[in-house]
Amino acid sequence: MYDHQAKKLNEQGTFKEIVVEISARQLSAKSETLRQMSMFLTQAVFMEVCVHPKPGLVTRHGGGAHTDMSILTFAAGSAVLAKAFSDLQILGMKHNGNYQELFGKVRRYGVSAEQELLRVTKGVNTQRGILFAGGLLAAAGAAMNKGLDSKALCSIVAEMTQGLTENELAGLQADRPLTAGERLYQAYGITGIRGEVEAGFPSVRQNGLPGLKEAFAKGAGLNDALVHALVHLMTVVQDSNVIWRGGYAKLPFVQQRARDILAQGSIFTDSGRRLLAESEELFRNERISPGGSADLLSVTAALYLVENKEFPVAII
Repeated sequence: MYDHQAKKLNEQGTFKEIVVEISARQLSAKSETLRQMSMFLTQAVFMEVCVHPKPGLVTRHGGGAHTDMSILTFAAGSAVLAKAFSDLQILGMKHNGNYQELFGKVRRYGVSAEQELLRVTKGVNTQRGILFAGGLLAAAGAAMNKGLDSKALCSIVAEMTQGLTENELAGLQADRPLTAGERLYQAYGITGIRGEVEAGFPSVRQNGLPGLKEAFAKGAGLNDALVHALVHLMTVVQDSNVIWRGGYAKLPFVQQRARDILAQGSIFTDSGRRLLAESEELFRNERISPGGSADLLSVTAALYLVENKEFPVAII
């Protein structure tokens, strides 16, 4: 998401300059609200990987469809994310230009953060998607000091990334190796996480958050509520990870399976739980991994905390 943009971004300013901008200034005593954004994102990232069951995904009980990663791989990467989210929220608070200029700074910082993420995971791509999406939200989180809610933060992310899909995916030239996301756009018009952030996280606002709130309203615990929110996300997310690993036909299959789980009652019924368990085995065997939905589950949890400051249930 970041590396192939590095040369262009470095022409606009160096990563070293961004680090200096972050480290040379301290958060004031009035910025306590801002500190919460990176904490919310970090909590969300750790919670997402622990949640079980998540068909095809890494959980506290196993690697799902993945043989090259586990919850330990995610733990290593999550430490990098925590640092990045903290740095980027400070960067957002101190930024004085427009939001698209802030996006340029976030991308420049992201080049190095992505490299560090891959270093600590020994080259395994665990969390590049949430580094990108969460990093944007962390930078936008400065607006929390102005009393803005989660919807407004999503609008800021959309403003930051206006034109992203057109600028980076339309008219691609074969003068360098294309990333997985670029290939999927060329082949199927899939915009993936770029399209999601440019639209201000519509899947989160319209599916993830309503699903999470519905689960809490029905008395679900934290784990089950997050599972329910994930299933809601899986019904709509243009999950490039699913397509990349299994072909385009797997995307409507995953979306329909998620709708079927909801129709069976999701986590609230025995039949819904059975279908979740069957999906776990099926996705593992067919190497289906809805990683894009998992990234947006982290965004969902973080934005719920923005709205409510805490979960309405015990953290167990």
